[in-house]
Amino acid sequence: MPTTATMRAYVQEGYGAPSAAYRLTEIDRPDPGPGEVLVRVRAASLNPYDWHFATGTPRFMRLTAGLRGPKYRVPGADLAGVVEAVGPDVTRFAPGDEVFGRGGGAFAEFRAAKERSLAAKPAGVPFEDAAALPIAGLTALQAVRDHGEVEAGDRVLVNGASGGVGTFTVQIAASTGAEVAGVSSTRNLDLVRDLGAERAIDYTADDPTTERWDVVIDMIGNWSLRTCRRMLADDGVHVAVSGPKGGWIRPLPRILRGSIGAKLRGWHFRSFTTAIDSDDLEALAGMAAEGAIRVVVDRTLPLDRVPEGLEYLAEGHARGKVIVTI
Repeated sequence: MPTTATMRAYVQEGYGAPSAAYRLTEIDRPDPGPGEVLVRVRAASLNPYDWHFATGTPRFMRLTAGLRGPKYRVPGADLAGVVEAVGPDVTRFAPGDEVFGRGGGAFAEFRAAKERSLAAKPAGVPFEDAAALPIAGLTALQAVRDHGEVEAGDRVLVNGASGGVGTFTVQIAASTGAEVAGVSSTRNLDLVRDLGAERAIDYTADDPTTERWDVVIDMIGNWSLRTCRRMLADDGVHVAVSGPKGGWIRPLPRILRGSIGAKLRGWHFRSFTTAIDSDDLEALAGMAAEGAIRVVVDRTLPLDRVPEGLEYLAEGHARGKVIVTI
């Protein structure tokens, strides 16, 4: 029978800055449906993804998120917690299991998430670290492995190396035996080296675009497409993880121009949407458990400070991840 229990959760009532669009309130606790797991959320992480859904920008995304207002009532994507109950047809988890993964509606005390979007949390990994892994870790893994096809000996440049995705990208690329260089601000150079980069490049003092690279993994999108092409070694690959912010449809024009121009001119420009894959989540869990990757946490906040955390993240100066404990 449906539960009548309630929980604290954010409700998104419109588009705008999270401090205006979000309201922390009491709502009915969800029940898990077929193939779903009810998770008692212990930690969630904040992503640029969450900011975009809060503000409804770029505006083209409202075609799926809701034209006049948000279609999805409770925001938040990445979570880690303990299984409270399971729905019909769930075979991989049972109450009491510790899990992490992607579960839309993570800024809440409970979330009913699809079984296929979760993985077992390694025993030695804190909930806060596990919550940081899904979107940022999967994006980094798929950028390095699937789209950059990074191999030992490759010269790899990571643009935006000290951010949430960048910190994972540096570590995963370095683990392949590639020669990794990371671009960051002056204050983050030591962090980038500590993550495994052989070189840390200060964008305020040095220009990595004068060199040639086998793989460029770009979280910023601040170089012209002509420059991106010039930077690549023969048969090199530019992986566009993100692009310029703002406007109605950015970064779509850049991605389209890059993809079409690359085909016409014979160079490799790749962009992608991160796939939420349980096998890849388990791969990340294994890396974290073995110490092959570590989570860089900029700050940890309580649930009632989610809007503050998102607005800080949007400033673009976070070192690694911003985590919420619940």
